[in-house]
Amino acid sequence: MTSQTVMPGLLGELIEAAHRQTAARRAEFPLAEVESRARTAPAVRDFGAALRAPGLGVIAELKPRSPLKGPLTDDYRPAELARSYEVGGACALSVLAHTEGFGGRPEDLATVREAVDLPVMRKDFIVDEYQIAEARAYGADAVLLVVAALTEQRLAELYAYAQGQGLHILVEVHSEAEAHAALALGALNIGVNHRDLRDFRIDLSLTGRLRAQVPADRVLVAESGVRSPADARRLRADGADAVLVGETLMRSADPAAAVAELKNSHAHGTTQERS
Repeated sequence: MTSQTVMPGLLGELIEAAHRQTAARRAEFPLAEVESRARTAPAVRDFGAALRAPGLGVIAELKPRSPLKGPLTDDYRPAELARSYEVGGACALSVLAHTEGFGGRPEDLATVREAVDLPVMRKDFIVDEYQIAEARAYGADAVLLVVAALTEQRLAELYAYAQGQGLHILVEVHSEAEAHAALALGALNIGVNHRDLRDFRIDLSLTGRLRAQVPADRVLVAESGVRSPADARRLRADGADAVLVGETLMRSADPAAAVAELKNSHAHGTTQERS
């Protein structure tokens, strides 16, 4: 049984790279060993509660490079960067663990977890239970599952496995149909990726369109293309509970200040009434 849908282009390449990375790591550390380490990992921090805190949450992302934009820094220091994000008021951290596409490593999860008190999410193309157990073993509190990268059956299986590990889950969607799939799964935290998977264009209006079909008791996280306080303010007005921001923060000379600007961007705005 395949664990993924057939995806062309860059997305397909990133998914295949995730399979290769997982196979190599499994050969070095068997799943049983990783699951044993996961059982003795530090207690899970409440990622879901962090996203539900009053105001606009900022999930600050750590990644050395982007498969579209190339290197984002020539001096990647995850612990130091994580502390800056925490000082700026981030509600949680997203740590890239995908090596070929983003230059991250699963070990970065432990580095970041030890440096801050914030919940930490493994950002990756998760295609295998191994990656979820590995995330917990390295101290992650949450994982990202991308609807477009998985068959319906595998999405459900991986969601259940992550729940069994005690992890929080952010389910990423790109369309109305995928949002429906996430809701059918019972997802409490839904990430709206504004980047079109076919041509990689950004459409910030997607959050507002999907908020209309997502119940008010589900957290909605706006992802990709958030480049300014004005973008964050717009997304908050469209019903986003939090924004996930990576490239803009990675390129900032003052990451703490950049997080604070995004977090405070909605101070004079209003949030649309949800139905």
